[in-house]
Amino acid sequence: MHPDFYTGKVLLINKPYRLTSFAAVKKVKWLIKNEPHKLQTLNSNPPHPKAEIANTKLKVGHAGTLDPLATGLLIICTGKETKNIEKYQAQEKEYTGTFFIGATTPCFDLEQPIDKTFPTEHITNDMIYALAKKFTGVQEQTPPLFSAIKIGGKRAYDIARAGNTAEIKPKQIEIKQFEITRIALPEIDFKVICSKGTYIRSLARDFGLALNSGAYLTALCRTRIGDYLLADAIEIK
Repeated sequence: MHPDFYTGKVLLINKPYRLTSFAAVKKVKWLIKNEPHKLQTLNSNPPHPKAEIANTKLKVGHAGTLDPLATGLLIICTGKETKNIEKYQAQEKEYTGTFFIGATTPCFDLEQPIDKTFPTEHITNDMIYALAKKFTGVQEQTPPLFSAIKIGGKRAYDIARAGNTAEIKPKQIEIKQFEITRIALPEIDFKVICSKGTYIRSLARDFGLALNSGAYLTALCRTRIGDYLLADAIEIK
């Protein structure tokens, strides 16, 4: 195995639909071992002598989970660069996606079927644009139960999928830009630039409630993390 992966590389991955972030890391590990030439790198430290890494287990980790039904940019770090994962996680994110207005799901996206429907006849384009402005700025947001947040040592999504509930405390986040790019009710397309810890599925839920209706996320793509762009990412399958 090439020593550069031990000394540290940053890999930009275009995560496919339905692939988990964990599975993406597993796939990258396989590529490093079998087809390393397919992995584009953004930075690497000077390689050490092979003797130093002969018996060293390679570390690989991602810098910020993407939901299975989301696509787009996933930063994966290898070797010593895994020590900097929190630095990448802390950077602002950019997303594009689609809300479906007039219904909700328990997980706020398409992973589970619709559980409730709501009226939409009262909703106007002006209401939608005005609401997007109100959601811009520093605010409190409650993460979804179907998330990777740990509650009592368990992942929230494990609790939810077992049919149980748990209290999740709201967290302070910042939505720096919330642009409505298309309105074709019941669908709304958007672009959001936000801080670490922002859940776009929770934004869908809150947006629907603020419209006196309901909403859930039907598409989501992460297009940027800090200065790292989806356009520079590697395709994996």
